Amino acid sequence: MTPANSHTPTPPADDALIIGGERLHSRLFIGTGKYGADALIPQVAAASGAQVITVALRRVDMSGAQAGIFQHIPKHMRLLPNTSGARTAEEAVRIARLAKAAGCGNWIKIEIIRDARHLLPDGYATAKATEILAAEGFVVLPYMNPDLYVARDLVSAGAAAVMPLGSPIGSNRGLATREMIGILLEEIALPIIVDAGIGRPSQACEAMEMGAAACLVNTAIAVAGNPVGMAKAFGTAVAAGRAAYCAGVGRVLHEGSAASSPQEESLTGFLHSPAKE
Repeated sequence: MTPANSHTPTPPADDALIIGGERLHSRLFIGTGKYGADALIPQVAAASGAQVITVALRRVDMSGAQAGIFQHIPKHMRLLPNTSGARTAEEAVRIARLAKAAGCGNWIKIEIIRDARHLLPDGYATAKATEILAAEGFVVLPYMNPDLYVARDLVSAGAAAVMPLGSPIGSNRGLATREMIGILLEEIALPIIVDAGIGRPSQACEAMEMGAAACLVNTAIAVAGNPVGMAKAFGTAVAAGRAAYCAGVGRVLHEGSAASSPQEESLTGFLHSPAKE
C-alpha cells in the first residue's frame, strides 16, 4: 500500500522527467567547467548516465579554437547553454539568442549575477529575461535563490523549471538552503532542479529524497580526485534518492514507537504493562 503522502507522485511507468516536451530518463544534469582536460567530458557523461549538459557560451569563442569543447560533448546529450557572465537581463537575452543562432537549440539556463563576491543570482533580472525568452519560444531554466516570490514570478514569466541553489555556486557546501527549497517543493508546480553547491553524492540523494526533480552537479565532479568515478557515484545517488521519494519516505518520530512486529513485542517486556497482583 502506498503511504498517505500528498507529495508522493504517481510516476509514469518509465518515471521520465518531462521538460519542454522532452522526456529525460536521467535526473542528473552535469556541466563542462573546471575539468583538467575537456577530453574527460565524454567519460564523465557516460559514467553519470546524464542526458543534459550545460556549457557557458560567453566563455567560448565560437569562431576560434576554444569552440573545441563542443567536440567533447556526446551527440546524444541535450545541450543546455547558460548565460554565465551576464550581469543584466539584456545581456542574458543576447547570449541566449546567440546560442540559438549558433545551433545550440532552444534550451537556455538563465544565469544573471552582479554580485562578484558571493555569486548570487539577481532574481528581478532573471524573471525579466525569462519572460522575454519564453515568449520567443525558448525552454527557459532559470538559476535562482530559493525565494518563493521569485519562483512565483518565474512561473508567471513562463519558465519550464526553476533551479534554486543549494549553497553558493562552486562551494561544495551542500544543501545550506534545504528549508527554503522545501518550501518551493510544496508551493511550485514546476520541476525543481537543485543547482549549485552540492558537494557530495549523499547531498544530491537528499535533495532527490525531498522531491527535487533533478540535480545539476559540476564542480563536485570536475574537481574530484577521480571525476569519472565521482560522476558514476552521483548518477547512482540521484537515482537512489528518486526511488526513495517515489516509494514514500517513512515518517520521522522523536521518540521510540511500537515494536516492529508482534513477535518482537512478545520478546521484550518493555512494551507490556506490569501484571497487577
